[in-house]
Amino acid sequence: MADKKLERIKDLVELLNEASRAYYAQDKEIMSNYEYDKMYDELLALEEETGITLANSPTVNVGYEAVEELPKETHEYPMLSLGKTKDREELREWLQGKEGLLSWKLDGLTIVLTYRNGQLEKAVTRGNGEVGEVITNNARTFKNLPLSIAHRGELILRGEAVIAYSDFEKINAQIADEASKYKNPRNLCSGSVRQLNNQITAERNVKLYAFTLVYAEGVDFENSREKQFLFLKEQGFDVVDYMKVTQNTILEAIDTFEKRIVDYDIPSDGLVMTFEDIAYGEALGRTAKFPRHSIAFKWRDEIKETYLKEIEWSASRTGLINPVAIFEPVELEGTTVSRASVHNVSMCKALKLGLGDKITVYKANMIIPQIAENLTGSDTLEIPKECPVCGGVTEIRSVNEAQFLYCTNEACEAKSVKAFTLFVSRDAMNIEGMSEATLEKFIDSGFLQEFADLYHLDRYEEEIVNMEGFGEKSYKKLINSIEDSRETTLPRIIYALGIAGIGVATAKVLCKQFDYSLEKLMNANEEDLSTVEGIGEVIASAFVKHMQREENIIKIQNLMKELRLQDVVVNEAEQSLSAMSFCITGSLKHYNNRDELKEIIEQKGGKVTGSVTSKTHCLINNDITSNSGKNKKAKELQIPILTEEEFMIKYLSIEV
Repeated sequence: MADKKLERIKDLVELLNEASRAYYAQDKEIMSNYEYDKMYDELLALEEETGITLANSPTVNVGYEAVEELPKETHEYPMLSLGKTKDREELREWLQGKEGLLSWKLDGLTIVLTYRNGQLEKAVTRGNGEVGEVITNNARTFKNLPLSIAHRGELILRGEAVIAYSDFEKINAQIADEASKYKNPRNLCSGSVRQLNNQITAERNVKLYAFTLVYAEGVDFENSREKQFLFLKEQGFDVVDYMKVTQNTILEAIDTFEKRIVDYDIPSDGLVMTFEDIAYGEALGRTAKFPRHSIAFKWRDEIKETYLKEIEWSASRTGLINPVAIFEPVELEGTTVSRASVHNVSMCKALKLGLGDKITVYKANMIIPQIAENLTGSDTLEIPKECPVCGGVTEIRSVNEAQFLYCTNEACEAKSVKAFTLFVSRDAMNIEGMSEATLEKFIDSGFLQEFADLYHLDRYEEEIVNMEGFGEKSYKKLINSIEDSRETTLPRIIYALGIAGIGVATAKVLCKQFDYSLEKLMNANEEDLSTVEGIGEVIASAFVKHMQREENIIKIQNLMKELRLQDVVVNEAEQSLSAMSFCITGSLKHYNNRDELKEIIEQKGGKVTGSVTSKTHCLINNDITSNSGKNKKAKELQIPILTEEEFMIKYLSIEV
């Protein structure tokens, strides 16, 4: 019965959140207000009955908060690493005739969670095993984490914070510059969980899967690890998938996991075996480095020898030219592979590649083809001096301490095709029926030189109708979609321009901060942009350079002649803080959190930034005498530091 109630809670959370997204973000209604309210009341009743409230439940509002640094904390129960093996027989023998639990070894960031009186009290990263960083506010935004549970005694558990491959790909798709894309979900997750602003964590769709119960006050698990897992499930936690095994079933269980990993959406780099008998496992003690109750099983990479045939240099819309190794086909993990990304020029040099070299290849985590080793090491590979697409001059640039190859020709066809592909994409101008292959045909035919040309494709009706794959019906559908895209929003346009580092979310933040004025955005300098939360020096520089380039200015002007911007209604009478910039730090007394005060300031036309600059009107901090970095910066710049009440009286005209 308890399991059914928990599943119903999860179903209701998903349904209600989907309805909210559709209503507020997509302007459509997938359920009536009556249905929504009925489900909401049912969810609220179930949460009260079970004592379980998930972090993404619509019944709770997790406030966003920024901190100046992540405090450190020593773990009450130190975390050791696990011994490892790649040998299946060795893992089978390790069981010594006992039962074990075989589970995924997830590839994310390990978090220790502490609950007291049914509420999440703190969350701390693994760190070095002895000392970790406190990320409690960030953990509150994990999509599937219970903020409250039924168990009222102290509860300590460990789990892995992860970002699914599907979410990782969506986040990377919003990043224009190929060299700035995240390399793997684990790195993205680690950076997301350790953000100083938990709003960024919330946007990354981080989830947590429990894998160890450390302590549960007053609960008898009858010496069973599995009962610990079942208890955690009852409290609302998602637990790593596991199978109970013996020496007779272990090999078959490994095979099952091996088959699943091919399309498993959660990053995993192996398996973990733990004795089902808690007392037996603990009695084994530990080595100098590892506990003896558990062991990690790492996939033994299937490595094959082959020969490097060529390096294909693939150009992107940002000018980045990626090297891809083409080798004699080999069978790896049940599929034929003949290509592997080499990522950048630095890796080509590190591998000492040369055409014809004997190399070994494998699939990282049994999924992504990689070069393991170059057995020849001829180091004769020539880095192209010309772009493979346009013949323009190339140059090697250093980005994040690695070397990348770029095409310097602004008119490169590859840049053009990829730029148009982003422009017509769903989150940009949302023009349906315009595939990359179609765009290539239109560009090759001379129909498209700049974005504005998309809105004059009717000039080429006869040619398009007679193109292979087209016809009268397809043409009309495409033209109608183009016409529909004329009415749009400024954030969509800013994202569609394809400026390096400007994703969907960043475009929205920029437009809001600059009053939805294209003119203000085009005239913004790097200092103006630095006041915007989440905009660093690299993105600010790229944005300003793009907007100040003469040919871009002309193209934007031409584009805007074709579009109709939806109005953003702003009540001027209430814009008493217009053109004013504020910074908030520390705890508040009159508002629930900083986000609440920030919203009020923004409603009145003001801006709230994450740092103190020369343009800050005042720093709001109830602890005026503190030696925090923001207080020091404000004093250095002679920026007033006001308490919450002083700010309310002076700027909001509220008598306290």
